[in-house]
Amino acid sequence: MTLSAPTRTFTVALVGNPNTGKSTLFSGLVGVHQRVGNYPGVTVEKKTGQMEIDGRPFEIIDLPGLYSLAARSRDEMVAVDLLLGRRSEVGVVDAVLCLVDASNLERNLYLVSQVLELGLPAVLAINMLDVAERHGVRINLEKLRQRLGVPIVAVQANRRIGLTQLRAALASVEAQSRVAASTTANREPAKEMPCRACRCDMTFLTGKRCSGAASGDEEPCAQPLGRTPLPEAFEHEVTSLESELVAESRLSNADPPPRCLVRRLLLDRSGCLQRALLAEADTRWANRIEAAQARLAAAGYSVPSVETTARYDWARRVLDGVVVEPRSYRATTSDRIDRVLTHRVWGTAIFAVVMVTVFQSVFVWARPATQWIQSLTTAASDYLTVHMAEGAWRSLLVDGALTGVGAILAFLPQIVILFGFLALLEDCGYMARAAFLMDRLMVRVGLSGKSFIPLLSSFGCAVPGIMAARVIEDERDRLTTILIAPLVTCPARLQVYALLIAAFIPTQAYLGGLLNLQGLTLAGLYVLGILAAVLCAMLFKRTILRGRTPPFMMELPSYKWPSPQTVLLRMAERGCIFLRTAGTLILGVSILIWAALYFPHDPTATHQEQQRDSCLGRAGRIIEPAVRPLGWDWRIGCAVIGSLPARELVVANLGVMYHLNDEQSDSDTQNARWHEKLHAVTWDGTDRRVYSVPVALGIMVFFALCAQCMPTLAVIRRETNSWRWPAFTFAYMTGLAYVAALVTYQVGTWVGNVWCVG
Repeated sequence: MTLSAPTRTFTVALVGNPNTGKSTLFSGLVGVHQRVGNYPGVTVEKKTGQMEIDGRPFEIIDLPGLYSLAARSRDEMVAVDLLLGRRSEVGVVDAVLCLVDASNLERNLYLVSQVLELGLPAVLAINMLDVAERHGVRINLEKLRQRLGVPIVAVQANRRIGLTQLRAALASVEAQSRVAASTTANREPAKEMPCRACRCDMTFLTGKRCSGAASGDEEPCAQPLGRTPLPEAFEHEVTSLESELVAESRLSNADPPPRCLVRRLLLDRSGCLQRALLAEADTRWANRIEAAQARLAAAGYSVPSVETTARYDWARRVLDGVVVEPRSYRATTSDRIDRVLTHRVWGTAIFAVVMVTVFQSVFVWARPATQWIQSLTTAASDYLTVHMAEGAWRSLLVDGALTGVGAILAFLPQIVILFGFLALLEDCGYMARAAFLMDRLMVRVGLSGKSFIPLLSSFGCAVPGIMAARVIEDERDRLTTILIAPLVTCPARLQVYALLIAAFIPTQAYLGGLLNLQGLTLAGLYVLGILAAVLCAMLFKRTILRGRTPPFMMELPSYKWPSPQTVLLRMAERGCIFLRTAGTLILGVSILIWAALYFPHDPTATHQEQQRDSCLGRAGRIIEPAVRPLGWDWRIGCAVIGSLPARELVVANLGVMYHLNDEQSDSDTQNARWHEKLHAVTWDGTDRRVYSVPVALGIMVFFALCAQCMPTLAVIRRETNSWRWPAFTFAYMTGLAYVAALVTYQVGTWVGNVWCVG
């Protein structure tokens, strides 16, 4: 019996400009059969999906949106590397699916022309034809197909229109690729030569007929491939540089670089591709490229402006007679909406209302799910407590594992709902308007408008805020946003604030009761976090992340109805990422904290003795000299150490230290006991009280600025693909929190002493 070889998966790279509906098309093609991860060695997100067409497997790779192959950011460099075949660990791309916006064809064809030069089979999908028609634009798709020489399919990605035809086009390309692969051994390799049919000055890959050829024996031209007519001097430099690099590769037994790569090296002046390749090669490469660029500049062909001019000239010639535009564009619905939503006053007010509504909804909608999760966790703990014998295993499961699982799942409803709202606002086109409105404010800090949404999200939770920073193209701005996002006050801090403000801040009223001291203290803590984030951002942008703030350029896409499937998939995707990455680390740390509190275990010891003699208790007593200047004793230090996984754990840790969780009582009684107990705590061996107003303010200031949140640090690790940045975040925030708490306590104590003396 003969077994047939398994069918090889046909890999298609999906490329396109931002805001062309690429993610929507990707979801429409592969549905739920998609997975998200990071490319090996980099932080850029990798989205792949599988589908079958006529029984043959296809893999679609959704590349980051980009305007050009002249890579300027890390995500753009990943796309270029993949298309050039430089990411062997990911696999070889067999074809390219280019998605373009019908209402901006000339600009979109700039990228298409670069992709077509790579020599890969290509399919062009034209999206949003309905939007173009509303603008009065008419496109002759058949003529465009003849001009470019590639399959063209009209689609409406958000309505799933045209996907059947698009799959058929991809199947046709795959079939042609199989036929070509089977006859490759009997064919001479393709080479580049000038066109004799229409006497154009293009170079081309043999195998395509020139649209100007008069007879079948004429040599084919690059016109149907979309090859851009770069100047003859430029092509001469490409040929010369290619010959030198090929000769050098033969001497070193390395693979010679393809011509398309040599062309990109010459065009990509000081870009990511040039830096990446020249870092891997001899410095003589850099000298040769610089010399070639200098000769071109002397001849009047400055790089990279020569490419920009040539490609847009080519795009205009391709579209001549293909696109019919109205003499004057009439105002569309999007234009009329933008007159209000991008207005400096009305737009800002509407944006504030939208954001308040979003976050209020997040808290309200997440509360039932969070309470259900907490009830489920409590029920599981009670069940194990009843049905398991007392000992280390029960304590591990109840106090370690279930505590960690509860901490993980408690974040999940907020993350899923918040990302659902963000996906909804982004898919309908509003998120670009929000970034535009906030750019004026953020630029004064050294960031751009794209940093505002992640920072705003951090008021709900720093975890989704940091994850939302992926929309920032500039690496320095993205890192700065990630580093300051944990300083924004999140709900986890409110438990600490609520306990200490109620216990130590008087209920003194002002302005006839409209304001009170407790409310002003809480507002001051929020302002403290915002000011710290602003000052740290300014410091980072002038030191470790120094660099000129890039000009903020963002396309305002037309408004459209969001795709429910895209929104739901985005919610599920982000929830799974959180559980898979941050969740596993939280669980591990929770178990470690449990072990530190449990061992060495003495079954005859009281709770107080057990906590004091545990590893964590001993650590608290070791660090007591370091925290004494803050007015803290070893128990506060121990509670702070134990709250490393999450800030809100400090309240539970203090409850264990002070035996406040031994008895069941209603919330009012429990709060009264908290206040009474805290006021009664004294230093060991003395009758001097530990807690005072300066101590309480110092603790609150510490937790306003510290990095006591393992989910945040875990997500920073994931988003930066390095432990260096979470370690730096923990170090600088802990140092900042310590100094601020020290100043608060010492100044507060001095003021109190002066006040008493006075």
